Amino acid sequence: MIKTRFTELVGVEHPIVQGGMQWVGRAELVAAVANAGALGLITALTQPTPEDLTREIARCRDQTDKPFGVNLTILPAIKPPPYAEYRQAIIEAGIKIVETAGNKPQEHVTEFKKHGIKVIHKCTSVRHALSAERMGVDAISIDGFECAGHPGEDDTPGLILIPAAADKVKIPMIASGGFGDGRGLVAALALGAEGINMGTRFMCTRESPIHQLVKERIVANDERETELIFRTMRNTSRVARNTISTKVVAMEKEGAKFEDVRELVAGARGKMVYATGDADEGIWSAGQVQGLIHDIPTCAELVSRIVRDAEAIIAERLGGMTSGAQRQAAE
Repeated sequence: MIKTRFTELVGVEHPIVQGGMQWVGRAELVAAVANAGALGLITALTQPTPEDLTREIARCRDQTDKPFGVNLTILPAIKPPPYAEYRQAIIEAGIKIVETAGNKPQEHVTEFKKHGIKVIHKCTSVRHALSAERMGVDAISIDGFECAGHPGEDDTPGLILIPAAADKVKIPMIASGGFGDGRGLVAALALGAEGINMGTRFMCTRESPIHQLVKERIVANDERETELIFRTMRNTSRVARNTISTKVVAMEKEGAKFEDVRELVAGARGKMVYATGDADEGIWSAGQVQGLIHDIPTCAELVSRIVRDAEAIIAERLGGMTSGAQRQAAE
């Protein structure tokens, strides 16, 4: 068993997190992750109203007695969701772990901390991680350029970003972006993180509430099957490559503005991808880790395999390298 400051902080067996994912972070997946000994997170804004979030939390509790949390992502919008009401629903439900992401979370962090809630803040740069640490969050999730969703605008991959953040961040930190197996967990630990956060990999599990055809598409894809949309708008998002995302990229190169692509990138179309299995119906998030995903296991199988493989790499492969060098030196 691999214990870190992060596992101690949130009370889970394994240093693995299923991050917030729009339309995906629902009770059945989160409970399965929790029952496997990792940390699952319900995505608050997947639920249409704060009342629906309260019901989803209760539904998750019916399926697990292990720790789980809620993701609350704060993004600029023409008509913002009632964030304060979602926050209150989280507090009143007795949730003890929250993942925040997005812009200016101070108001929410302050309120969560008043109620003894552990806050993990997801960010894409060292400077934002340090800002969140000053804000009083309990842990950082540092998101490398390989990730699905919003990788920021610095284009810094995890191999650089993780140790750069570890050099400066004092609170526990987990690594996001490009993780899907035991090798990734060992690498993250070696680079200074205390766990890993996975999104795309957990999408491709039996309990994931998305269509089987989308899971099979992820397995079939390799690491090249993503697109970066909204680059020209300084709001980059990594999504699966399909007819829609390829068209959006081409339109941006021709000078298109958001209004020109609004209909193509509508969230309702992306939601339908997961419901119907038509991977070309809309925009949907997926990371470069698709190239490392070759099966559709249960969450329990996935988590146990990652931990088992990580322990074997540390004890046998790396241990063998160092013990061999020691033997040669002794001779």
